[in-house]
Order: sequence, then structure tokens, then C-alpha cells
Amino acid sequence: MLKSGRPRALRLLYVFGVVTATGVSAAYAESPAQILNDYAAQSGTAPVPSRGQQFFTTRHGREWACATCHGAAPTGSGLHAATGKTIAPLAPAFNPERFTDAAKTEKWFRRNCGDVVGRECTASEKADILSWLLTLKP
Repeated sequence: MLKSGRPRALRLLYVFGVVTATGVSAAYAESPAQILNDYAAQSGTAPVPSRGQQFFTTRHGREWACATCHGAAPTGSGLHAATGKTIAPLAPAFNPERFTDAAKTEKWFRRNCGDVVGRECTASEKADILSWLLTLKP
């Protein structure tokens, strides 16, 4: 443990090292663009919004499509098909809280992709979907 008598720069370096080593982001909030860039980098390909829209509105051999609960135009509230709970708008321009937390984004992609395609979505699919959602404006 660092003693309080150590120089401030050394303490900051220590904190930065701990944050970096644990994988915790030094930024407090992320943006949809940052999350999109991360998915694009993981996939190694540029996202294609039209492919994201097609993925979102198409059934993939399962009972539901993304649009089943979020709506074909996810700019308004949706309705969960099984629980009947209201779902806030998915498009970031209509709900500024969307896609501002990478861990939360991953959690919901994992759950929803399991329901929609029966597997986790690829980084490319996530990038395509998010890129399309970012084109939707009021």
C-alpha cells in the first residue's frame, strides 16, 4: 500500500495502473459512438447501417425479431412480447441513456441475441445494429 507521504504523481500513477490492470475504464460514461467504435474494432470491419436494420427487423429462425419487442422503428416505446413490460425507446436520439454503459450494453445484447438468434451476436452484428440505431433522428 502506498504511504500518504509519497508524491501525488506517484499515487496517481498507482491508481492509473490499478484501473488499467483491472480493465476498468478511466472514463465514467461512454457514448454510443465509443461503444460502436469498440464493436467495429473487434469485428475488423466497418459497420453497415442497412445490414443492421435488416438484422433488427428479420426473424432468424426463432419466434422473435428484435423489432418484435422494440418496434420496427425503435424510436418509441416498445412492449416486451412475453412480460408485457414497456421498453423505453432503443434509438439513442430518442433515449439518451441508451448505449452509454458498455457492460450494460453487452448484457442486453447477450440476453436479446439469445432470444432472437439463439446465440450471442457477433461484434460485427452489434456494430451494424448500433450503427443503424445511430442513424435514427427525431
